[in-house]
Amino acid sequence: MTSQTRGILLALMAFAVYAFHDTIIKFLGGGYSPFQVVFFTMLYSFPLGTVMMMSDRTPGTLRPVHPWWTIIRAISMVIASGACFYAFSVLPLADTYAILFATPILITLLAIPILGEQVRLRRGLAIIVGLIGVVIVLQPGQSELTLGHGAALLASVCAALVATIVRKIGREERSVVMLIYPWIATLVVMGAAMPFVYNPMEGIDMGMNAGIAVLAFIALLLIIEAYKRAEAALIAPMQYSQMLWAIFYGWLFFDEWPGQTTFIGVALIIASGLYIVFREASSDASENTPVLRSRSRPGVSGSPGVGTALRTLRLIR
Repeated sequence: MTSQTRGILLALMAFAVYAFHDTIIKFLGGGYSPFQVVFFTMLYSFPLGTVMMMSDRTPGTLRPVHPWWTIIRAISMVIASGACFYAFSVLPLADTYAILFATPILITLLAIPILGEQVRLRRGLAIIVGLIGVVIVLQPGQSELTLGHGAALLASVCAALVATIVRKIGREERSVVMLIYPWIATLVVMGAAMPFVYNPMEGIDMGMNAGIAVLAFIALLLIIEAYKRAEAALIAPMQYSQMLWAIFYGWLFFDEWPGQTTFIGVALIIASGLYIVFREASSDASENTPVLRSRSRPGVSGSPGVGTALRTLRLIR
């Protein structure tokens, strides 16, 4: 088995774990506020976050080089976490993923003003196709648009903004700076909401909440190993395998099955995302490659981002 094949298999395993991670979020969302679930997920992620922050041995302080971008990124991560967890709790899994899969498309759009990226005709058409896919999934005017749909779209926009900002400032900021501010911001905001939304958890539910953090950590390790063995252009498309798991888990646990329009919309979104990924991997692409370098995935977990984690591991060595 070649290194590239191992990388692809590891990525498929990672995204299968991520999908089960998101399924547990949906389970807990039926009885608890997303603020509470996010708060405890981040709290249970404390050991991993602490180890990674302590591993950053680059000289410097906790003062960010780009304070305003750091603040915007932290706020965006807080919003993305809460919105994503809420969307998973109220929408069918497949519908949530369908909207979150628009993130690479939105990264490409945001890269124009933030990174100065030039989007030519073919990528522009791919973006339009992807956005049409999102509209088909949402079906405005034909089905009721809920707060959950808005939350999923908001999570996708904020996740795209986070990934684009990382691409802009990541090389100049210490890994500890990239980790600590979003982490603290999320704990503070979600913690402030706890007196108003807290619902005492049963033991099994606390275990499931801790399981979200553990699964995020396992998936993070798997995806890191995948990126170490295969090119980003091969790993990034594997995220779309989560839709298969979403359909399976939705059918198995929640009696959900996507409608025909959802399948059509998802097909357009995935086709658009794949074209953008492979276009960025081509030899004549710009040096920014915002989607490939973001190493993003649909959904927001309590673990550090893949890009930040990879950079921290390189520093340890």
